[in-house]
Amino acid sequence: MNALRPIEAAVFPHDARAAFAAAYPDRAAKLSHGLAGHELLTLEALAGLAERMPSASVEYNLGKLPLGVRAEDTPSNGLTLGETIRTIETNGSWAVLKNVERDAAYGALLDRALDELLPLVDRRTGPMLHREAFIFLSSPGSVTPFHMDPEHNILLQIRGEKTMTVFPAGDELLVPAIQSEHFHAGGHRNLHWREDFRGRGTAVTLMPGDAIHVPVKAPHFVENGPAVSVSLSVTWRSERSVAEGELHSFNALLRRRKFPTGRIGATPEKQGVRRLAYRLMRKLGA
Repeated sequence: MNALRPIEAAVFPHDARAAFAAAYPDRAAKLSHGLAGHELLTLEALAGLAERMPSASVEYNLGKLPLGVRAEDTPSNGLTLGETIRTIETNGSWAVLKNVERDAAYGALLDRALDELLPLVDRRTGPMLHREAFIFLSSPGSVTPFHMDPEHNILLQIRGEKTMTVFPAGDELLVPAIQSEHFHAGGHRNLHWREDFRGRGTAVTLMPGDAIHVPVKAPHFVENGPAVSVSLSVTWRSERSVAEGELHSFNALLRRRKFPTGRIGATPEKQGVRRLAYRLMRKLGA
C-alpha cells in the first residue's frame, strides 16, 4: 500500500484570505503566506530556472535606479543572468523571471496559491483569467521605479525585506487618462515621478511570510532593504481588468478622431455598449 502523502499547509492562512476578501478588488491589503523557505524559491533553484528560460522571459539590470527612470535609460550590469542571481548579494542588481508558470513545478505552485483564492475572486470579478507568475530578485538597496501593472497581483515576500509604496488606482493626478490609454496600447509600465506624489501613497514593509494585494493599475514603487530580496508575484486577469483595457483603448481611438471620450466607471465590465462599439470598430479596422 502506498503511503499517504502529507497534506500541504495553506499558502494563504484563514486571516490572510479574510483580509483579501475585505479588500479585493479595489484596495491594497497586507496579507501573510506560507511559502517562505520553499525549495523552489532558493537562489540556486532560481538560477537554474533562469538559465533554462527563454531570453524574452527574463529582465535584469543594475538595481539602484531613480524612481522615475525611463525604460531606455535603464543600465545593464554586464553579467549573465545566472551570474546575476548567484552573486546578487554583491552585484547591485535587480532581476525578474517572467511567466515562470510555464515550468511545470512553478505552474503547480501558482495554481496551489490561486486556487485558494478562486471562490473569493469569482464572486467579485468572475473567473480568474490568464494566470501568471513572476519572480523578482533584488540586491540590497535596489529600487523598482514608479510603475503600474495591468493584472490583479499578490506579491509574496520570500527572502529579505522590502518596502512597497502603493498609490490608489484611478488617481488621474498620478496617471492621467492619456497615460492609461498609452499604457493599454503597449506603452511601458514606468510612470512619470514627482516627489510631491509620495504623500498620496501608503508604504508597506514586507518581511518573509508577508504579502500584499496590489489592485489593477495601482501605481507603486519598491525599495529593497539591507539584504537580498526574493519575491513571488502571482497574478491574474478578470472580466473587469479586460473591460477597463478595452474602454481605455476605445477612448484612445475616439481621442485620435477628435470625438468626446467616455467615463470609465467602477465596474467597467458592465459598460457593455461601449465595449461592443470598440470591438466592432476594431474589427472594421478603425
